[in-house]
Amino acid sequence: MQLGAGLSIVLIVAGAWSLIVWPQFLRRVMADSRARNSNGKATKFLTVHVVLVTISMVLGLATAVIGIAALLT
Repeated sequence: MQLGAGLSIVLIVAGAWSLIVWPQFLRRVMADSRARNSNGKATKFLTVHVVLVTISMVLGLATAVIGIAALLT
């Protein structure tokens, strides 16, 4: 299946958006008082958000790579 240049660019932009936005969100989550308990250990709040950010960034990277590959073919 061939994608047009327009759709390829949409995929690249969507992937870049994920790679730009999610790390900043994670920084805010890590600074949140709910991220660590009184002993400094990571809470479920932090763990869930780290997993969410990781998955979203992997999908964002995959989306951008697919967009770049489609644009180059």
